[in-house]
Amino acid sequence: MAAPVDSVAPGRPSAPRPGPVPWVAMYHSVGDCSDDPYRITVTPERLGRQLAWLCRRGLRGVSVAELLAARARGEGRGLVGLTFDDGYTDFLTGALPLLRRFRCGATLFVLPGRLGGDNAWDPLGPRKPLLTADGIRRAADGGVEIGSHGLTHVDLTRADDATLTAEVAESRARLTELTGAPVDGFCYPYGTVDARAVEAVRKAGYTYACAIDPGPLTGPHALPRAHVGQNDTALRLHLKLRLHRLRRRPVEGV
Repeated sequence: MAAPVDSVAPGRPSAPRPGPVPWVAMYHSVGDCSDDPYRITVTPERLGRQLAWLCRRGLRGVSVAELLAARARGEGRGLVGLTFDDGYTDFLTGALPLLRRFRCGATLFVLPGRLGGDNAWDPLGPRKPLLTADGIRRAADGGVEIGSHGLTHVDLTRADDATLTAEVAESRARLTELTGAPVDGFCYPYGTVDARAVEAVRKAGYTYACAIDPGPLTGPHALPRAHVGQNDTALRLHLKLRLHRLRRRPVEGV
């Protein structure tokens, strides 16, 4: 009798089944949000309430690397990713103490081409200082995963080939040297991504990359994230999590 068409031949691994896309929260600065035209800042008080909300729901924030590794083992239930873009100095004072308090992990995406600089790419300001090399090492020593946000925060979909390679590959090499540890994660500046940028990130050796809403490119090297800001109360976070579960279709590799 012929084998059923959906059977798997002995010794042949079955094809990976698509899995639900993980929920990853996107933060930036943690501090004074009185002057915040881009809505990238949350106060420490608001962040504390948001982390408390996760705990009340039986959820725990972790780095993206830890999240993906746990899911690969079938142990990702109850975990959500916490990411902080740009590498502002207020991460050490505003975010890290709260992450420790709530026993959460996180991924910090930094710009090794702007060490000790500021967010000059935001024309409306205000100017926010970025971590120095020592500050990045302090975050890493605190258990935070360090990932690359490129060298200087440019839109990779508009970059020429040389710039794209530098922003993706050179930033990884610099951060590896700076931290003394592998750099597995990348984050697309502005969240903009196309197939060419995804291929450059994959070729540079990153295990995963974060975007915002990558659409059909969604996968390990183009993970969607939910922006979390000062106005995100418990109700808004609940709705964002619910919407994510409703609109994100399962994909392979995550």
